[in-house]
Amino acid sequence: TFLENTDAFQRQLRRFDIRTAGKNSDRVEKFFSTSQSAALFPEYVRRSVVAGMEKNTILPEIVASVTNIDSMDYRTFRSTPSDSDLELKETDEGETLEETSITVSSDLVSLKKRGRLLSASYEALRFQRLDLFSVMLAQIGAYIAKSRLADAISTLTGSGNSAITTLETAESGELTYSDLVHFWNSFDPFTMDTIIASPDMLEKILNLGVFNDSAAGLNFHGSGKMLTPFGAKLFKTSALESGTLIGLDSSCALEMVQAGGVLTEFDKLIDCQLERAAISTITGFSKIFDGASKMLTA
Repeated sequence: TFLENTDAFQRQLRRFDIRTAGKNSDRVEKFFSTSQSAALFPEYVRRSVVAGMEKNTILPEIVASVTNIDSMDYRTFRSTPSDSDLELKETDEGETLEETSITVSSDLVSLKKRGRLLSASYEALRFQRLDLFSVMLAQIGAYIAKSRLADAISTLTGSGNSAITTLETAESGELTYSDLVHFWNSFDPFTMDTIIASPDMLEKILNLGVFNDSAAGLNFHGSGKMLTPFGAKLFKTSALESGTLIGLDSSCALEMVQAGGVLTEFDKLIDCQLERAAISTITGFSKIFDGASKMLTA
């Protein structure tokens, strides 16, 4: 049927004939034509913000686990295995098996609330096309995603006992392919499958001869895929200090904790016909295995 592959919200949009995308999209006032259709507006705002977050984030590429909670306090568990723990030794009949200890972290995961208050007069919204309004909401989502990534980077770098293992290049200020080989090799028994680099470090990587020769160019023009160090996914972020990059095993390095998803709350001030929407998220991050992420500085 014409409702195939649609969820409840999308079916309600079709019920009230509300088009939210395309050059023939409706105006915002279409949502408020009836009291029933007006109830759909908060969900439309939430989905538009989420779409902007998903389009402008690399968190799904670096987060190993997402934990949803319904409180403001959360303690994760931590396992810090020694070299002997990583080796499964032969055990004779009747002997006790080696054990790996998993303990609850002594520190609470710090949850941060990120959001924005969107305020507009009814006149400003009434005749606005939903297609353009979605772009504005998606940009708010992009700002939230950028802040969450900065929180994730801060957790990975850490401080004190949880500080990330940092390696330095052989020559200060310079980056060579040998530096990358040494960095990659230091991850054993983990696998470095993701690299997050500051803009200047990304430039240094891509200017290395092995990544900008004719063969690399043919591969890029033929498949559209950029040649990256050891096949690892390569991302750029200004959340990292210049001259640094983080390598990590994305399958076991970072946990994201969130108290619900994107929350939208609406308030209408009748006296001045002002519409206000509070858009927020509550998230935090925690390391899982310390050795699964390391930093290289030049």
